[in-house]
Amino acid sequence: MKRIGLFGGTFDPVHLAHVTLARVALDQLQLDEVHWVPAGRPWQKARSLTSATHRAAMVALAIADEPRFVLDRCEIDRSGASYTYDTVRELQAAQPGAEWFLIIGQDQYAGLHTWLGWQKLLERVTLAVANRPGAPLQASPEVEQVAHQAVALPMMDISSTHIRAQVAAGQRVDALVPAAVARYIDLHHLYRGTHGS
Repeated sequence: MKRIGLFGGTFDPVHLAHVTLARVALDQLQLDEVHWVPAGRPWQKARSLTSATHRAAMVALAIADEPRFVLDRCEIDRSGASYTYDTVRELQAAQPGAEWFLIIGQDQYAGLHTWLGWQKLLERVTLAVANRPGAPLQASPEVEQVAHQAVALPMMDISSTHIRAQVAAGQRVDALVPAAVARYIDLHHLYRGTHGS
């Protein structure tokens, strides 16, 4: 049975902690692939996002040297708000019989009970939760009451918010993002004057 990780996010921009987490997931969960899914129109994000074209291009650059990483455009090509449950159903229909692992952060795990169709989502995937060292996995009481599988993955402390603020302040981010992504940000003048918003 094929084992596939699903790694969604705004990736605005994608950074080294994302890449490291996906590599750890490949190894620890013995995955055949990790599908990177840039968010289309995430319904819980208040701020406006960098265009999907730029975000997908940066992910493509970040994952180019790992053949088991796959850029999946299903959310940015789909109209309307992006819901993880819809994405999982779509991808599972395209690859029936695979075992799916949903890679999320600890804060997403804690707020999972607010997601559309979260109960049905838990029936379809094993959760792979990235949490900071020494922090126990904590779900809401609603999620804890529903039978589900969750495994802990280590997480580096780098954030896209911090990177956007660094670029806006005219500082280099070469140590925080893959080299090709840093060049792309420079080439397309992304995040200048955004002050991390």
